[in-house]
Amino acid sequence: MAETKPVEKWTELELLPEWTEPYYDVYTGKKFGKWVMLKTLKPEYKDDPRFQAMIEKEFDVRYNLAHPGIVMINDFEDVPGIGRSIITDDVYGKSLRKLLDGKEVTMDHVNRLCTQMIDAMDYIQTNHIIHFPLRPETIIFTENIGNLKLIDVGFDQRDRLTAAEATDDILSFGRILSQVLQQVPDAPAYLRRIADKCCSPEPKDRYRTIHQLRMALAHRSDNKFYVIIIVFLLAMIGLLLWFNSSKAPKAADTVAAGDGQETISYHVTSQYVS
Repeated sequence: MAETKPVEKWTELELLPEWTEPYYDVYTGKKFGKWVMLKTLKPEYKDDPRFQAMIEKEFDVRYNLAHPGIVMINDFEDVPGIGRSIITDDVYGKSLRKLLDGKEVTMDHVNRLCTQMIDAMDYIQTNHIIHFPLRPETIIFTENIGNLKLIDVGFDQRDRLTAAEATDDILSFGRILSQVLQQVPDAPAYLRRIADKCCSPEPKDRYRTIHQLRMALAHRSDNKFYVIIIVFLLAMIGLLLWFNSSKAPKAADTVAAGDGQETISYHVTSQYVS
């Protein structure tokens, strides 16, 4: 009887230079035959306790994150020839950087940046995650469907984010949107105005929150919403005052007519029912 050859745990490991990060190298490979991605410290940082603690902290922070726009973490282990690595789901697709370099960006990519990326940014900020600046190299569009995924979403978690940290994300988004719009000449003009506002040198001149940015991208504003509410409330107040005024119809007026009584209340009521 032929012996079954054991399945090799790690195969086809390959460095992905375009997805490298300031302190990390990113690889793709197969774990027990399944494609995954690996994130490990660059060789010059592997033996430094400070950076070892950093990658461990990143694993702890990201392990419990769950969002469709974020690449999920599966494990943290030693990989032969690479070292201690964060293991994530593999992402089949192209980075935004590759799409920009190949001049392949379309309006569909713009729409996904303005919806799916904003959703992912909102989730990251809601969970008070600290991360490196968002950039085209770490934004992936999946094959076939084209969904947007972020592969670098945080290395620390705090009780709250500062206003500066929140607007830094908006600045990064504006820079990315500006690059993309250069290749999509038929994009709506208001998107360029939004990108310019996001990239304002003065943080106070940018959108202050993801909510404000989302409203602008949806071509709406909080001011218009508040105006609608105020107009509605004024209309309701006016209606109540009219019903309580002398000009409003009486609900139970009765007039004597000959031997019997004719009830006007019936006619008034039927007027509003019909």
